[in-house]
Amino acid sequence: MSLLAGVVRHRPLAALGLALLGAVAVVAGPPGSGEQRGTAAYQGQFLSYLAVDLVLGYVVATCARRTWIPAVAVSGSVQLLLVAVFTHGDGLAVNALLAFLALAACGMAGLLSRERREHATALRAREVAEAVTAERLRIARELHDMVAHSIGVVAIQAGVGSRVIETQPAQAREALRAIEATSRETLSGLRRTLVSLRRSDRTAASSERSHLAPSPGLADVEQLTAATAAAGVRVEVCRTGGGRPVPADVELSAYRIVQEALTNVARHAGAEHCRVVIDHGDEELSVEIVDDGRGASTSDAGHGFGILGMRERVGLLGGRLSTGPRPEGGFRVAARLPLPLPAGAGGEGR
Repeated sequence: MSLLAGVVRHRPLAALGLALLGAVAVVAGPPGSGEQRGTAAYQGQFLSYLAVDLVLGYVVATCARRTWIPAVAVSGSVQLLLVAVFTHGDGLAVNALLAFLALAACGMAGLLSRERREHATALRAREVAEAVTAERLRIARELHDMVAHSIGVVAIQAGVGSRVIETQPAQAREALRAIEATSRETLSGLRRTLVSLRRSDRTAASSERSHLAPSPGLADVEQLTAATAAAGVRVEVCRTGGGRPVPADVELSAYRIVQEALTNVARHAGAEHCRVVIDHGDEELSVEIVDDGRGASTSDAGHGFGILGMRERVGLLGGRLSTGPRPEGGFRVAARLPLPLPAGAGGEGR
């Protein structure tokens, strides 16, 4: 029976047939004298069924249902038939019960192995699907936050330029220059995003990234305010708190929140003034954007992905986001992003 070990992995059904044939030969082999073939001897011969049951368990674990169900039926029938034919005396019930229990135990072990493998495969597939979904959402947020702001500024500047191109050529030229600068910045951001999607080619990606500007951060907020000011909204930036370094993911999320809020102010609020407050706290980074516009109307609710993207960014970092109209007028966006503890801070209180 041990010689079948090399056959089982490649041809399990053939190994099962050979094992069953060998067990039948052992049980139904030429008997000795009556004194030498007692009940104990027959019970010992039935132990050869264990090899059949082990191979059967492997068949159940690896083969399709339409294959292992007939295999179990044939193997069980042959074993019980031989037990019934070659058992003498009062050992029939005991031998039949032992044969059935051994067959059932090996079959259940095979089923459990199959279910465990299928469950592990399903978990891996779900993890891959969740990772793909998370990456798609990340890309959607990046593209929305980057493109929506730039296209909004371009649309406003293009409208201004078209209205004053004949009466105020200097202002029209300023609008065209703002459109050019915003377009170049957007193309650079899109190129950064596309390069990050091609990181499977490590060498090409690293060589490309060496020629690209780094990801935007809070130091670039003034550029956003300049573009928003060019669209007709005066923006005031106020920075408070210490200069503690901020992780790149937190800083990028804060920048995108400010960017999306300023985009909404320029496109929808009808505001004349906007204030951006950035507070570097010891435990969290806070950003607040308030304007003196018309606030949010009921027709604006449920449209667009700006606030949804903000909530997703804040939620991924374990922070809090508050958005809504102000009682004195205008709209307010406030985000609190927790900062990780500095290295070595966990053991200072001991």
